[in-house]
Amino acid sequence: MLPSSPPPGTLHPRHPPLHWPASASPPRPRGQIAYSNRSANGAAQVRTRSLEERRPGAEIALGSPLSPSQVGRRYLELDLDPFQSIVSLHYTVRFNWNYYQQVHYNLLMTLSGMAVAFKASTSCAKQQELPRPTRDQCQFGFTHLSRQNCTKRFGALHVKAVSGKLDLDFSDPSWKQKYQEDWNRRFSLPHITDIYDLEPRTTTFSLKKNRIPLGDGDASSTHMWNGYVNKDDRALLKVIKYASPTSAGAECIDPDCNWVEHWVHRAGPRKEIYYEPEEVKAAIVTCGGLCPGLNDVIRQIVFTLETYGVKNIVGIPFGYRGFFEKGLKEMPLSRDVVENINLSGGSFLGVSRGGAKTSEIVDSIQARRIDILFVIGGNGSHAGANAIHEECRKRKLKVSVVAVPKTIDNDILFMDKTFGFDTAVEEAQRAINSAYIEARSAYHGIGLVKLMGRSSGFIAMHASLSSGQIDVCLIPEVSFTLDGEHGVLRHLEHLLNTKGFCVVCVAEGAGQDLLQKSNATDASGNVILSDFGVHMQQKIKKHFKDIGVPADLKYIDPTYMVRACRANASDAILCTVLGQNAVHGAFAGFSGITSGVCNTHYVFLPITEVITTPKHVNPNSRMWHRCLTSTGQPDFH
Repeated sequence: MLPSSPPPGTLHPRHPPLHWPASASPPRPRGQIAYSNRSANGAAQVRTRSLEERRPGAEIALGSPLSPSQVGRRYLELDLDPFQSIVSLHYTVRFNWNYYQQVHYNLLMTLSGMAVAFKASTSCAKQQELPRPTRDQCQFGFTHLSRQNCTKRFGALHVKAVSGKLDLDFSDPSWKQKYQEDWNRRFSLPHITDIYDLEPRTTTFSLKKNRIPLGDGDASSTHMWNGYVNKDDRALLKVIKYASPTSAGAECIDPDCNWVEHWVHRAGPRKEIYYEPEEVKAAIVTCGGLCPGLNDVIRQIVFTLETYGVKNIVGIPFGYRGFFEKGLKEMPLSRDVVENINLSGGSFLGVSRGGAKTSEIVDSIQARRIDILFVIGGNGSHAGANAIHEECRKRKLKVSVVAVPKTIDNDILFMDKTFGFDTAVEEAQRAINSAYIEARSAYHGIGLVKLMGRSSGFIAMHASLSSGQIDVCLIPEVSFTLDGEHGVLRHLEHLLNTKGFCVVCVAEGAGQDLLQKSNATDASGNVILSDFGVHMQQKIKKHFKDIGVPADLKYIDPTYMVRACRANASDAILCTVLGQNAVHGAFAGFSGITSGVCNTHYVFLPITEVITTPKHVNPNSRMWHRCLTSTGQPDFH
């Protein structure tokens, strides 16, 4: 079994070995870059080179061969094809030290991804700057390369990472100040007064019976109600001071892991608002797939709007398409209408994927005279909400667009968790327990459970931890092999020989590198994943048949059962607060923001920072180490 924490000064054994000069202090993390040279017959020769953390502008040359099995999904990949006129840069961010898309990154283990612009130069092309990526797996072309000049020079490509937003020189004593100034700029909240000349008015939101808002110290101590959030209140995103980049789960900006504060705006009602409630028309739309808690959020948004005094509240049916598809009419909403919708799962308004036709949606917002739009959805829906916000600003409309993060996968950046996640983990226990009972009761029984998690394995990891019945947990962030001496199938053999049965939990996005790639996408633009659960089921059956061992396999996929559930108590509370804060943010005049919980505090975040990349499980985190300790699984390489 792997140790649950690494020895001092080293990385966990799951990570590539480190090599640094004896004089280096403190040790600097190294990563690896990988590139492949495809020959005429299509065979790929994978080459990598370890690289040391470097200062801005340092160049890294590609070098010696390495076994393909050592090239994990955590590495930045350079795919060089000398038999085409285009050399493409693929980079798959799987490092997941995830320090919030920091502004200055070299090619190193702390790369978080989307805030980095890459410059590349070769012996046969001028230096050119690549556009900033918008997803966590991107491809860019160097179109000025010559086939004749570059065919045999793939090893001559030098790549250097430069700041996507701010150049930092860590030898400059003022680098912290510059960094924090840039952070504050990035995380400032867009406001309708940025483009519309408005004067604030006293809020109509108060929980006192006389509905007279009170400021700090405006009432006697026996009747004081400090119910408003000061506009300058901030919440700290992280509270751990890491001593070294090699510490488990370390999130460092500079090589010495200096402490830098990261503040974001605290959520809640303000004393001043920028809308007249009686004149406001508010709309609510739910986008994407189902998730436990959708109705709870809708309900709380309506309740809070009415507390402010809003009379005109409508629901847009079936996601963004409800704005422009004929036959889909808005639904009037009130406390009486939504009173009991939280008692059932699903979405009272209906959901759909795609349909984010920004111009048509904003045309519809103008025609309907909507002043405030609440978008409940995941990463794609947030991107749509931000596009709507930007279009409204372009047209100088007095419209606030506020999002509420919804994803059962818990993969929205910065958030401690998103609503529906706790319910999903709880419901997954039923499937895991069924698989456990089936496996334990059978001769050579194997239980296989596939849970949700396209690009992030949070549900699988937490469900495995909470059940205590899982022997193998496979997630997208950690690469593995099925076959071979150190593969998953050989470990299942060992489990059947030693304990007589086993239970395996896989996230839906795990093992995609072992399956045939597909370029097909769904209505939201997400790549349609190959079904790894079915693939794993077939591989297990074939493997044990081939070795002559009778194995009784039971495969359970509870995906749609989990999505359609009513929210549990924990998620219902989260939905309540997020829905209320979304309304508070809108009346405070913010737009292009989302309401979330970070470091246990409820906050407002600019959508632009949230949608840069999905959140992933950090393979070097204590939580993943705890999962490994619970399952007792080895490295599958």
